[in-house]
Amino acid sequence: MKIVRTDRELQMPEVDATLRGQGHDLILLADGVSEADLAATVADADLILMCYTPITRRVLAAAPRLKGIVKYGVGIDAIDIPAAIERGIPVVNIPEYAEETVAEGAFALMMMLAKKMQPLSRAMQRDGWAWPEQRWLASDISGKTVGIIGLGKIGKSVARMAGAGFRANVIAYDPGKTGAEIEAAGATKCDDLMQLLSESDIVSLHCTLNDSTYQLIGERELRAMRPGAYLINTSRGALVDEAALLRALEQGSIAGAGLDVFASEPLHRSGHALSRLFELDQVILSPHLTFYTEEAMQRLQQETLERCSEILSGKPVLVKSNDPRLRAQTRGVSFA
Repeated sequence: MKIVRTDRELQMPEVDATLRGQGHDLILLADGVSEADLAATVADADLILMCYTPITRRVLAAAPRLKGIVKYGVGIDAIDIPAAIERGIPVVNIPEYAEETVAEGAFALMMMLAKKMQPLSRAMQRDGWAWPEQRWLASDISGKTVGIIGLGKIGKSVARMAGAGFRANVIAYDPGKTGAEIEAAGATKCDDLMQLLSESDIVSLHCTLNDSTYQLIGERELRAMRPGAYLINTSRGALVDEAALLRALEQGSIAGAGLDVFASEPLHRSGHALSRLFELDQVILSPHLTFYTEEAMQRLQQETLERCSEILSGKPVLVKSNDPRLRAQTRGVSFA
């Protein structure tokens, strides 16, 4: 069968070798492939594997043989799910492979900001040493308030690390969770987003991107944060009004940010709307790689192959995600 895998820059050697070893015709496409070129390539495809590349209604309409779409990752906002459901094309993601991994990445960003590791590292590289001056005065996470927006599996892991691990006060905003569920995760429920923002020393985003969460953190929300607070985003860049965030950082209305994701990727040191971030000491930038560890990639590749096997053999594909967009499917799927 013909399989098209987009975003070949994310290397999946086990997936590629296994599918080719099974006799399938595997086509790899680069990040940034145009909609027209993608539509032409999938015209006779049986399966699409994608990570970031948009799978639009036009692309789906061009693929009459398509049996399924596997997102080798978590977020599904780049796939036109309603169009896929109309066609009866099952869509599945891999939601569990990097829960602890991304949580560790988010916590690493918190630690680097709290301990001023970015400017200290630059000073050491430049001068060879740094004396205990006021500008290097760092802060503890113990005793601080960590606010988590979105208490899914990754958010729960962050809550455990911050609370049980570092003895921080953990509060959480997640309208879909009860107070008892949030308390069981080691956090205190906040019914109001603005309250969480105003009380937190560190705010960490862990919600999915959809119509209701697009630019959830805007200028008003950033103004509600404490001047000494940090914002961490390892979820989706478009959860934040990035222009407003850049202004807040430049004006010093929040203390800093740790960012692994951006609405427009990749970043560039010049010519990008967020290029100015590279010049700010109070910002830690990561290239959407908090998920990228040896262990997580092993899990991702193994489960991706399992989902591919189900689709290609005509079996219902196993959907493990609780995302209502995927749970709305009625054809070609089974649910964990």
